[in-house]
Amino acid sequence: MTPTRVFAPLPALLLILLMAGCATTVSVNAASVKPDKDRKPAPPFSLKDTDGKVVQISDYKGKVVLLDFWATWCTPCKIEIPWFMELQRKHRDRGFEVLGVAMDDEGWEVVKPYAAKMGINYRLIMGTDAVAQHYGGVDALPTTFLIDRNGKIAAVHVGLSSKKDFEDGVEHLLQDHVPASDDTAAVPAPGGAK
Repeated sequence: MTPTRVFAPLPALLLILLMAGCATTVSVNAASVKPDKDRKPAPPFSLKDTDGKVVQISDYKGKVVLLDFWATWCTPCKIEIPWFMELQRKHRDRGFEVLGVAMDDEGWEVVKPYAAKMGINYRLIMGTDAVAQHYGGVDALPTTFLIDRNGKIAAVHVGLSSKKDFEDGVEHLLQDHVPASDDTAAVPAPGGAK
């Protein structure tokens, strides 16, 4: 008698649970960047950073912002944080900023040591349930918003998304509304015609 192999769905199940984020009933929505006409303004907020300074989303108008709602206990958040650190390093000089909105109930007591241990290189602010509600009721962590240079939400990622989704979205937004470096408009037409 030949032994039969039993398919063990455990790895697939673990992957599905990881992709679902830290909430129990959430579907992954790795949205692509919306067209300009479909973007809504990012809701305003005033939250404090690690130094106690008040931060507002309006402070970042003119920049592309990755606004990440996360927590120290969230496993998918721990996967995404190094990606966001890399994006911050790579694109900061191009008008890009990452803002991490910590949603830990214990506050800075757990967030500051975690950030130091991870070497997080972007600004962290302490979130509130009220702000999460203004952003559509953030029910799962991580939930990440890509905000364009005009302060409008261009994409929303709920749960763990792929690194490529973030890279592509950020690159797309950084290229939006950037004047072309092509100076052909200043070159006279052949024969001296204007």
